[in-house]
Amino acid sequence: MRSAAITGTGLFAPGEPIPNRVFDERHGENIDDFLRENRNIRQRYFMDEDQATSDLVVPAALDAIAEAGIGVGDIDLIIVATDTPDYISPATAAVVQHKLGAHNAGFFDLNTACAGFVMALDTAGKFLRADEQYRHILVAGAYGMSKYLDFDDYKIATLFADGAGAAVVSAVGDEQGILASTLYGDGSFHDYMGIYAGGTYMPATHEAVDRRDTLLRFAKKIPPETNPQHWPRLVRTVLERTGHSPGDVRRYFFTQININSINQTLEELGVPADRAHNIMDSYAYTGSACIPMAIADAADAHVLRKGDLVMLVGSGGGISMAAMALRWSYDT
Repeated sequence: MRSAAITGTGLFAPGEPIPNRVFDERHGENIDDFLRENRNIRQRYFMDEDQATSDLVVPAALDAIAEAGIGVGDIDLIIVATDTPDYISPATAAVVQHKLGAHNAGFFDLNTACAGFVMALDTAGKFLRADEQYRHILVAGAYGMSKYLDFDDYKIATLFADGAGAAVVSAVGDEQGILASTLYGDGSFHDYMGIYAGGTYMPATHEAVDRRDTLLRFAKKIPPETNPQHWPRLVRTVLERTGHSPGDVRRYFFTQININSINQTLEELGVPADRAHNIMDSYAYTGSACIPMAIADAADAHVLRKGDLVMLVGSGGGISMAAMALRWSYDT
């Protein structure tokens, strides 16, 4: 049976870094200390007004394709995980295919908010296992949330940022690559946070649309223990299927929203905090892009080795979660 492995990665953040002090100056108070101590955020990147989410995906994708040692024409399928698409319709993946010139590739978008990349990676793995016509699939996580932020609300606006991460997932014939995965969801949280205008529930053209509903909105408070409650359980569930324990994992990649949740999860698992590869200090929170960006950053830092057991845990609004264990397939 064929397996599916990551064979190349890339990341992209637009523009110049924006340090926390920009928000200190705008709001006239010390926001920097809280962000550093509680979120591990020191800076972030925002796209220009004339940029769209697809513009973030393309450079990340080109780097991933080059690292995989293939050409654009070798991509058979493009999956873009995002909840900040270029358009409601058509798919952002269509735009990415066109801008890349990947004319041999089919494409579609996947939206499970910030859990999207892990779910898209899982989907790609199942395509590669099930159908031999697929050899190389481009999976991207992309986030352009700056277009939906209320910058007067610094408690939200200071956390989020823009960026994209991409991975080429290829069919391989050995035991490297994706080993096991699991999904979890609780749809009762669907109205807790999101961008609620623009779809059929609340068309953006409707006269009664509240401006707040066109922006990222936290309508209800998500219990802070949600991620630390579910993440350890998901990790153990996946590892049990592979015959491993949490201590066997060389690198953990979590959704990069809260450093305290990450540390709490690793403590619960009995794993040292330095097993997690975190990038919030440099890129802030990039939603569906944060895990592939962190993976690409780890590859660039040469901290991943062939055969390393790696765990991915994505978590997003909805609530949706996804966890995956994989064997890293090449030395970085």
